[in-house]
Amino acid sequence: MSERDGIFAGDDPFVIARRWLEEARETEINDPDAIALSTVDAHGMPNARMVLLKDIEDAAFVFYTNYTSAKAQELDSAGAAAFVMHWKSLRRQVRVRGHVTREDGPQADAYFASRSLKSRLGAWASQQSQPLSSRGALMAEVAKVTAQQGPNPKRPPFWGGFRIVPTEIEFWADGAFRLHDRFRWTRPDVTATWDVVRLNP
Repeated sequence: MSERDGIFAGDDPFVIARRWLEEARETEINDPDAIALSTVDAHGMPNARMVLLKDIEDAAFVFYTNYTSAKAQELDSAGAAAFVMHWKSLRRQVRVRGHVTREDGPQADAYFASRSLKSRLGAWASQQSQPLSSRGALMAEVAKVTAQQGPNPKRPPFWGGFRIVPTEIEFWADGAFRLHDRFRWTRPDVTATWDVVRLNP
């Protein structure tokens, strides 16, 4: 029996991550695709917030946001980010660190078009991370953009995706008496092959 068997089996970390996410979708009550995204600002101070992961591609993890938001500015500036997905129902987590690029082409257009109309109008209305005088002011802006954009708004130029191409992925599963199972996949750059090691809990 190999060292990495059961839920850790496989030669492709993206396949394993997709499999874990599919299992979580069957057991996690709310937002199984939620990730805690970490960035660093211009002063070296870290930031973390929850966002929704929208795709696990063959070589990257993709999510979407407002490009004028604090997180987007920090992602653009640093060119790198980290996140963790945690599923309490499965007692598992996946940690990722990697390089970041924008996804603002046809793929972003297609995802934006798939969102509900109210979500699309909300994306147009919100100046994400900027001060807001009141909720009434926000709702007034939603009404304004609804009149301007109509029933099928296109993706705003200030809204799109980010793709994280990892150089490190760690798969963690809860173990009895806190003797957890951890496997870390690393590579020196995104073109290199993966090296996998078991970590102490």
